[in-house]
Amino acid sequence: QVQLVESGGGSVQSGDSLTLSCAVSGSTFGTLAVAWFRQAPRRQREFVAAISAYTQRTYYGDSVKGRFTIARDNAKTSVYLQMNNLKPEDTAGYWCAAEYQAMGVPPSKNGLQYNYWGQGTQVTVSS
Repeated sequence: QVQLVESGGGSVQSGDSLTLSCAVSGSTFGTLAVAWFRQAPRRQREFVAAISAYTQRTYYGDSVKGRFTIARDNAKTSVYLQMNNLKPEDTAGYWCAAEYQAMGVPPSKNGLQYNYWGQGTQVTVSS
């Protein structure tokens, strides 16, 4: 059973930076695509970023491109989301999700394609 535990959320000011961590256990980490999603109150879940298991290629949602960076450390079986120049509209609950990735298939941007989820961590950005 794949288990994911997020950490690193908090309350920051607009323009600040924050790094979220997702520790993954219970499976062969190297075969898992890992993504971050977020959801604000009264809004739909939004794809934030994903990283491929095999190529480490990264994918980003339009609203975070150029500000957020996703990275993985296979030795530590962890994925990180570096968030720079945070804006109030980044305020949301953030979840990491994982799914076994088929070779040659990019990570999905659809949360429904992920079977394993963490408990979430809150990020609040004040202006």
